[in-house]
Amino acid sequence: MKVHDSLRAQGLVRPRNGRIIAGVCAGLGRRFGLDPWVARVLFLVLLFVLPGSPLVVYPILWIVMPSE
Repeated sequence: MKVHDSLRAQGLVRPRNGRIIAGVCAGLGRRFGLDPWVARVLFLVLLFVLPGSPLVVYPILWIVMPSE
């Protein structure tokens, strides 16, 4: 099973609507039942708590998460 298929089956996709950059935070928010803005704020908080790591994780999720 491909990674995209596995993530799609789990409901982890980047939505076509509501994207700001790539839709990663909107997709994570949707998957975990959060408003996209809450997911974005949490991402920014992680950026300050763990400097650099979200900047590495975001592009990886952009590539790995399938588009809706």
